[in-house]
Amino acid sequence: MNIAEQGMAAYLGEDVLKYFRQITIGIAGAGGLGSNCAMHLVRSGFVRLVISDFDMVEPSNLNRQFYFLNQVGMAKVDALSENLWAINPDARITAHNLRIDKGNAADLFADCDVVVEALDDPAAKKMLAEAMLMQNKLFVAASGMGGCGRADAIVTRRLRDDFILVGDMETECGATAPPLAPMVGVAAAKQADAVLAHVLDRYMEEHHD
Repeated sequence: MNIAEQGMAAYLGEDVLKYFRQITIGIAGAGGLGSNCAMHLVRSGFVRLVISDFDMVEPSNLNRQFYFLNQVGMAKVDALSENLWAINPDARITAHNLRIDKGNAADLFADCDVVVEALDDPAAKKMLAEAMLMQNKLFVAASGMGGCGRADAIVTRRLRDDFILVGDMETECGATAPPLAPMVGVAAAKQADAVLAHVLDRYMEEHHD
């Protein structure tokens, strides 16, 4: 257990952290949702992440995504891995620098216990949901987090035992409701919180005397 994990253990306990090390979390997309959700998950004690994104870090990403100026031009999955290792150098990150599609989605996240949807394109979101909801694993998606001043509208809804949806369900990011750090950050944190609560519940069920 490294120094970072010793600090985490002060809040969760060593047994819980050991359990977290066995859990693999897939993150589809490394933009505003995915990069920040991954950051929260690593800070929570998770170390096994499978992250997939085909994009590069651009200056316009820095307003809300977990990247830094010196990383502009890097592949997002490489830059994000670098930043997550700065939090916990023992994180075991599998990074796929490719676009997720119908043909590879199931295989990319086959070994994951939970999959977080953090994609921009509505069609891609739908495709991933259809692929993952046949896999018998928790799927945490997001919809509606554009603009500002409405953070309380971002809520967590459980649509099925294996399907959680975060967002206001209506405000798509666009010209009139741009993607800004506070609202996007709230949604990403709620996705991470849903994963954390799910895994903690599993731990309690498996270790109940």
